Amino acid sequence: MDIIKPAALLVAASALVAGSTVAATAAADPADTRVTALQQAADEVLADKPAPLRVSADAVRYEGLTVTEAPRTKGAQDLACDYGHLCMVVKGTKFDFYKCQTWNLTNWTGDGPFTNNQTRGTVAKFFNKDGSVRWTSTAYQAGTATWDPIWSLRPC
Repeated sequence: MDIIKPAALLVAASALVAGSTVAATAAADPADTRVTALQQAADEVLADKPAPLRVSADAVRYEGLTVTEAPRTKGAQDLACDYGHLCMVVKGTKFDFYKCQTWNLTNWTGDGPFTNNQTRGTVAKFFNKDGSVRWTSTAYQAGTATWDPIWSLRPC
């Protein structure tokens, strides 16, 4: 019996080591890396850092916003945006807003395509740091915008 106990311990220890290897392999999964990159991209530009509702390898979903990797696009004509949504690419990340609220932003820099595909006539407003309106977009409109400096936006 004494021989069986050490053998059982050896099997159990081997299983633990194998499990650790599997866990380490899973942690290095490219899907996990994409999730982390999307979450970091969203955190970098959303000043209020809302808690995500769902995180996957393809998207980070908030209440009223979905963040995905930006499509390989040359401009707004290639930026898919569902009806009722305001979409834009900022720093290589696609932001798809669909809830009427003010979104506080930070570090929005560079140029990027946008598509205002909301209900016809809906006005999206983009604000300066002091809260004054920097520019507006009336649906339907698509083009390229200069994001710096945009400190907040209201899709509707």
